[in-house]
Amino acid sequence: MNIKRFVEVRKAKGYSQSDLADGICTQATLSRFENNGQVPNLKILNKLCSRIDFPLSDLFPKVGVRHSDVVEKMNQAEFFLITSKYEKAHQLISGIAIDAIEDSQLLLRYHYLNGFIMIFQHQPIMDILFTFDQVLLEDDNSDSTIFRLLAHTGIGMVYSREGDLRKAEFYFNKVLEKIYKYPNKNMEDTWRVLNIVYNSGVFYSTIDEIEISDALLWHAVNICSDNHVTYYLAKAAIQLAKNAIIKNESKEKILELIYDARAYSKVNRNEIALTELAKLERSVTEST
Repeated sequence: MNIKRFVEVRKAKGYSQSDLADGICTQATLSRFENNGQVPNLKILNKLCSRIDFPLSDLFPKVGVRHSDVVEKMNQAEFFLITSKYEKAHQLISGIAIDAIEDSQLLLRYHYLNGFIMIFQHQPIMDILFTFDQVLLEDDNSDSTIFRLLAHTGIGMVYSREGDLRKAEFYFNKVLEKIYKYPNKNMEDTWRVLNIVYNSGVFYSTIDEIEISDALLWHAVNICSDNHVTYYLAKAAIQLAKNAIIKNESKEKILELIYDARAYSKVNRNEIALTELAKLERSVTEST
């Protein structure tokens, strides 16, 4: 409760504790409220506020209202992250006042989103690592597990981007130990698990661990199928096609994966994926 503001208004109106309490409650009751946070019953509280023209509602922190706006922005930012609209995601996250976030889960979500957006906007590595550290330095509990896995994934991605594959593999291995067993609690968890599984699949392909990469990518495909989501289906199919090329699979098999990915991309109107697939198809059909 905003007791400090209540006291400020009382003093500004020229009321002593004794004056304000007169006829409403004892001075001791008012003192316990102002000094120790012991809240009197609502009837007394309402009369005290009325006497100094202080709206009762202003006593209560507007956590629900403030956080509902923050949650809505994060929901949109997370969707833009999934659909590769990084500038839009950045604009939303930039509009959130981090100092106003009191909920620990929302803070973890904010840092995870901000870190991934920074990766795709090619921000300096130290800034990205500092952002993910905000997640990893929080207490480790069941509610923070998915965000810690996302932070490890993000750190692995940025080290991979910088060409330090040894450090990248260290972090992706941490993820690999836990992600298959992580219980999806809701659709948001499903998107986050897909983020982790897909990006892990891409990394292991980068270091020529194609079997591990394929297993992760097919796991992503199965998650998408089980939960009727398609955004990561296209991404996973594209990477599976690239893996098939690395493995010198038949042209027919590679093209089948490309056509599947194109179908998913058309459903999602993912122009970025469609452009990439067109180039990939040309390279396959033109090869001897």
